[in-house]
Amino acid sequence: MISVPAAQDVGRPFQGRRGEAESLALPISQSAFRLFVLFAALAVGNGTLLHAQPRDIDVRTALDRTAIWVADRVGYTITVTCGKGVDILADDLSKDKLHAEGLEILGSSSDRTAGPGDTIVYTFRYVLTTYRVDLPELKVAPVVVRYYVKRPGQRIGDAAPAGEVPVPAAVIAFRSALPDGQETYAIRDGRGARPRRARYSSLAPIGAALVLIAIVPAAAAAIVVVRRTRPREKPRSARQVRYDERASLDALRALDVSTPAGRRDAYARINALVRDHVRAAAGVEAAGLTPAEIDAAIARRGAQVPIELVAAVLAACDHARFGPPDALPSAEACQASIAQAAQIVQRA
Repeated sequence: MISVPAAQDVGRPFQGRRGEAESLALPISQSAFRLFVLFAALAVGNGTLLHAQPRDIDVRTALDRTAIWVADRVGYTITVTCGKGVDILADDLSKDKLHAEGLEILGSSSDRTAGPGDTIVYTFRYVLTTYRVDLPELKVAPVVVRYYVKRPGQRIGDAAPAGEVPVPAAVIAFRSALPDGQETYAIRDGRGARPRRARYSSLAPIGAALVLIAIVPAAAAAIVVVRRTRPREKPRSARQVRYDERASLDALRALDVSTPAGRRDAYARINALVRDHVRAAAGVEAAGLTPAEIDAAIARRGAQVPIELVAAVLAACDHARFGPPDALPSAEACQASIAQAAQIVQRA
């Protein structure tokens, strides 16, 4: 539908058309500006969507406490998330590469786990402490970690670093009961120890008594165990003793006592035979006793052992074994001593 201008507008057509054009120009220019802004925003958004990619490396740090006292321990954790096909040089976050100002690294550990979407998650944990009192704050310096892109068939050692990612610094506040601004810190030993209360003072003797009470059954049990584990010599039966003594006598009678060496050997065997017989018959440990002591021990026991004969044979044995070479008994005397030892053994 076409509208015709009024008569009063016919005489000034140029002026009327110009005003109409001006009235139409304003909304058109505003619309164009709005469209331009809209298209620019879409272009920027599309460019962002087209060019933005997931982050290859994501680094996060954490402290389990923000302030410590002297000798307190604080846990410092670095978590590195690697995207698909990306890995880091874990050696860049080793204990030796971490620089701490005013802190001491007591220990460290690391874990490598698989995350969602073929990602790799590294977790580095450090245990820190401090023994200094002259620093108001403690710092862990920033660290740079190198990463690389893995390709199929390529070894990790052959891959060149694709970039670096910084690990931010960490600051730990230091809290102390000591006043600040002092050059030295003297040991506060001016005050004496407060006396303990009576109920606490009695705990020391009670504790000592409990320890002694616990030691007694433990020591008794240890003694029993030692006695059970100690090898005991099985006592010989009377039959076995008689058999051994007869065997010894037969060996003595078979000796050649015509030579001095043979007689010394014979007297040594006679001494051992008689002493063993006294121990078996009278229960006297005669191995380390003198003849006089053996006589006294046999008399106290009241055993059926010829005391005089035992004393005479042992005296002859000591004389032959420890006397000078020229005082060695003759062969006949040695045979007589063998016969006396046989009398002692056979009387029991």
